[in-house]
Amino acid sequence: MPSPVRVGLGYDIHRLVAGRKLILGGVEIPSEVGLEGHSDADALTHALADAVLGALALPDIGHFFPNTDPQYRGMDSQEILHRAVEEAKKRGYKIGNVDIAVLAEQPRLSPHVAKMKARLAATLGVTVEDVGLKATTNEGCDTIGAGEAIAAHAVVVLVRTE
Repeated sequence: MPSPVRVGLGYDIHRLVAGRKLILGGVEIPSEVGLEGHSDADALTHALADAVLGALALPDIGHFFPNTDPQYRGMDSQEILHRAVEEAKKRGYKIGNVDIAVLAEQPRLSPHVAKMKARLAATLGVTVEDVGLKATTNEGCDTIGAGEAIAAHAVVVLVRTE
């Protein structure tokens, strides 16, 4: 019998580069730099999609959306997350709740947290109260602390629907 609850963990990191929009949690954040990547490079949403896939014991998003495939260039990461949620539904699960920590030295993300939570909740099919999101810094340590990258950790709880 399938487990009534499944938990998944996701992580992603992307370098900051000039000439790209900064998209996090499906929201464009005003910034002079954006995240480098094949899709829109939304590290927060990628971590969350990987957490959903991980809870299902499936491969990560790189398996389903390889960066070697031109059809995924510039892809909206909310679509990646939506497809991960659809995989959960196909297997008889729904999102219970999610918790995300995004690590960025710059720009300051706290003014955008409410908007990111709302966008993620809509994509996940849950209420805003089911989306935990914390924005923090890396206190000047490593690549993130040097302002060269942004990373995110995500945990998801899936609940059996059948």
